[in-house]
Amino acid sequence: MNVVASAPVSLSASETRRSPVRPLVGLLGIFIAAMMAGLNTRVGALALADIRGAMSLGFDDGSWLTTVYSAGELIAMPFSAWFAITLSVRRFELWMLSLCTLLALLLPFIHDLNLLLVLRFVQGIACGTTIPLLMMAALKFLPPPIRLYGLALYAMTATFAPNLSIWLAGHWTDGLDDWRWVYWQIIPLTLVAGGLIAWGLTPEPVQAQRFRQANWLGMACGIPAFGLLTVALDQGVRLDWFHSPLISSVLVAGVALLAVYLVTEWYHPSPFIKLQILGRRNLGLGCILFVALLVVLMSSSLLPASYLAALQNYRPLQMASIGLIVALPQLVLGPLVALLLYRKWIDARHVFALGLLLIALACLCGAQVTSDWNREQFVMAQTLQAFGQPMAVVSMLFLITSVVQPPEGPYVSGTINTLRAAGSLIGAAMVGQLATVRSRFHAEMLLEHAALASAPRPSELMGIVSQQSLVLSIADAYRVLGVLALCLIPLVLRLTYIPAPTLNSDSNG
Repeated sequence: MNVVASAPVSLSASETRRSPVRPLVGLLGIFIAAMMAGLNTRVGALALADIRGAMSLGFDDGSWLTTVYSAGELIAMPFSAWFAITLSVRRFELWMLSLCTLLALLLPFIHDLNLLLVLRFVQGIACGTTIPLLMMAALKFLPPPIRLYGLALYAMTATFAPNLSIWLAGHWTDGLDDWRWVYWQIIPLTLVAGGLIAWGLTPEPVQAQRFRQANWLGMACGIPAFGLLTVALDQGVRLDWFHSPLISSVLVAGVALLAVYLVTEWYHPSPFIKLQILGRRNLGLGCILFVALLVVLMSSSLLPASYLAALQNYRPLQMASIGLIVALPQLVLGPLVALLLYRKWIDARHVFALGLLLIALACLCGAQVTSDWNREQFVMAQTLQAFGQPMAVVSMLFLITSVVQPPEGPYVSGTINTLRAAGSLIGAAMVGQLATVRSRFHAEMLLEHAALASAPRPSELMGIVSQQSLVLSIADAYRVLGVLALCLIPLVLRLTYIPAPTLNSDSNG
């Protein structure tokens, strides 16, 4: 079959008789909730310096605010679809949105670090449940003639939200000059999303029998495994990886628990994630490509922001334009790519490959960075990213989901979104470590050359070396990510060809 049909959540008789508009309204609410979660993640990280200053937190203590949130988000991803089916999508979404809203109201008034970390962790769990449900709901409510547009909406959580967040962080901290809006910004979105979901989705009974069938042993191992691995990935660069006893211990424990979790999922009759489906080429290879693509996408959000903040002392609001160059076109380009993939003469693999090529060209542009660059010099690279990202992400989602049978929709949603959260952490860790290692290397090389020449005063020399080594390390990171994007193209072409879905299919898929 061409595209995944609806997820195995039965529709009631009243739902099948009512207007098809209401499920679409509910889907819009789920989309807003997912975008809210994406913005909450990134804005909090970008505005961390202002939050630390307002709460009198040191750099090390403050860094844990993003770690615990990311841990909660990753923990929620594999299990979200199962709880949504068991409790009903409507009920589960409304509960999670209510929790997000309550915590957003409270967080600015909490000044005890330990309590703040606990609440931020819980908010990460609540927000982390919303993104997998967007994919699951798109596959449930949208018939084949428009289902790709739902996948385009999901793709925007990886392309639109991270880049829009730069502008939002700057607007709250520099525009309104009130850091509390970093937390409060999600409240209007949660209220709108909750209203749309409450009106659009039909109440369904709790499937209590599913609680007796679940893989509770796997969950007991999976929750700490994902949490520990997040700590290792998010704090590894700061604590120098295996030179830190903390990172060494949590990484070993996390990998061991993850192995137990995966084994139990493989053999359990009712797993949260069905690992066997990864044996299909488009799913197994597609998931590898997805994680690698998330690493490559660091070139559009992390690298320009890192350069401008460190070298030019830009605040988030001053960097906003480079994010908006990528973010705003996604509102149009995502649906346009979906429309393109509906053409019978289009091969989604070629669209995917072309998107990667554009991203590689963007990285090549970024690799020309010098210490004189400001935001204007990043315009060409970000423009190429704006076109390349939706072509790659939407095509990839189409190729992955098209080989899945209807009952497997929630398994795919959980798998893809777990990889999405993990891929973002892996990408940030890899780019951070690469920049650190290459910066040290270039600093040593520059100091050796300075020793052979008439060097300026030591204080001036260290300033010049620090600046130039950072520039060179960011250029190296661009080159590595560009090469990685090019290396993915042969793998993309090895995916199984999927013809465009038939537009005159029955609307019930």
